[in-house]
Amino acid sequence: MNVDHDLPVGPVERCQITGSTDLFEVIDLGHQPPCDSLLSESMLDQPETTYPLRLLLCPQSGLAQLDYVVDGASIFHPEYPYRSGISKPLADYQRTFADRVVARFGIGPAELCVDVGSNDGTLLTGFARHGVRALGVEPTNIAQIARSENGIDTIQSFFTEQVARDIVEERGPAKIVTMTNVFAHMATLGEVMRGLDRLLAPDGVFVTESQYLLDVLEKNQFDGIYHEHIRTYSLKSLVTLFPQYGMEVFDVERGERYGGNIRAYVGRRGRHTLGPAVAELLEHEERRGLFDPRAWAAFRDRVGEQRDRFMEFAYGAKARGELLVANSCPGRSSTLINYYGVDRHLMPYICELPSSLKLGHFLPGKHIPIIENGRLFQAQPRHVVLLAWHYAEFMVASLRAAGLRSQFVVPLPEFALLDA
Repeated sequence: MNVDHDLPVGPVERCQITGSTDLFEVIDLGHQPPCDSLLSESMLDQPETTYPLRLLLCPQSGLAQLDYVVDGASIFHPEYPYRSGISKPLADYQRTFADRVVARFGIGPAELCVDVGSNDGTLLTGFARHGVRALGVEPTNIAQIARSENGIDTIQSFFTEQVARDIVEERGPAKIVTMTNVFAHMATLGEVMRGLDRLLAPDGVFVTESQYLLDVLEKNQFDGIYHEHIRTYSLKSLVTLFPQYGMEVFDVERGERYGGNIRAYVGRRGRHTLGPAVAELLEHEERRGLFDPRAWAAFRDRVGEQRDRFMEFAYGAKARGELLVANSCPGRSSTLINYYGVDRHLMPYICELPSSLKLGHFLPGKHIPIIENGRLFQAQPRHVVLLAWHYAEFMVASLRAAGLRSQFVVPLPEFALLDA
């Protein structure tokens, strides 16, 4: 294929992988602000920019993508507030991920591992404890936390072909390159692929982990759709993309991160044995009707039903004088809150861990304040919504152990109430 894989800012009318214009709508979530563009109190009375948030699907490639690209520099701005290391389940998961990769591919101390979109370096600490040369590439100021708190050598930059060239010249090629919840984020996919091709050693392995389109369908995960996630991958879309750069997916796994993720192992064509899981999952996607518009029409109906159930409950709680608040403020919470239409009169505040960079700010769109979760134990609100619902089991156990007596509200995959 001769396709330009770099998308400009603005409307998108073609598949980023194949160039096809035969696309159908997965869901339209209206106009929304970027989920991690949190507001300070002084910004609340200023105009707020919103963008279309609509997901389309290309049956030819199997790729789902937004139909409007927001400038990456404004999405991943220097003060970007997300930190992976403050979530214990995620930190444990990432270090286990590193252990598995090192063991599977026999990575030695002399070899280089590069994590793109490395955030605070939590994943790389898992590699570093094996003595591997660990290097992060991170565009936001979180890179400084990676260096100062985790001791991870980090280049503060977006990943480009030139950055890849510089790394190879200074440190040599990478035996392992990882992108976890990153590979779906860059509009300049062609630039990223050319950089990956330059960076990866001849026998190197690229491991990418992203939200999985099949889990979006099966678990009603509309809240995983936001402007950072330009693309949502199926295995079919990855298998279509990589051969255009002389690479191939040689193994694949499904996991539970993000409420359902796909982990693909990629190498240069012919350098790794193709595992049976690739063909099996490709067949499974077709059997599930993943690329059939009718499956997504049913998905939209289910999303609407979950919204109606939540809002009926929230209005009922308000009418009864019962306090309803939320715990945890992941990026996906902005999509849910803004699409459902929950304002601060229904939900007066959202709580975060004391180490969160989001504290003292306000959720974009609905302007709900984000405060420290110590308030939960003081107020003992009647209802606590778990916006990071994919960690519900861990959060319920932790909050109960700390003395919270509230009823928990789990908004997805299906609306549910968990009593004390």
